[in-house]
Amino acid sequence: VQLQASGGGSVQPGESLRLSCAVSGRRFRINAMGWHRQAPGKQRELVATFALGGNTIYADSVKGRFTLSRDNAKNTVYLQMNSLKPEDTAVYYCNADLNYWLPDSTPVAENAWGQGTLVTVSS
Repeated sequence: VQLQASGGGSVQPGESLRLSCAVSGRRFRINAMGWHRQAPGKQRELVATFALGGNTIYADSVKGRFTLSRDNAKNTVYLQMNSLKPEDTAVYYCNADLNYWLPDSTPVAENAWGQGTLVTVSS
């Protein structure tokens, strides 16, 4: 199972970006999925996630500006980021808590990460 993230870039304050993260592979089930970010010199932090219980969690710093959505048919989540600020500059990582099955049907639980995509907000 692989997570493929895309959509980062460089924008000015107040502008928008949309990140995408697609899960690919065979015989898997996504339990939770979302985005984290890591700014230079800081620890990785949660941005937004569809949690195991079905609710959506946002970091306080992005509430009202970022929206998490998903396309279950495409196993893809999107992070729409509006009104971007310089403090949103970071590498954004998609993350999924999932189960998949080996060819012999052995179940495997995994917390998987995408490769990271850089978002730079600067004037």
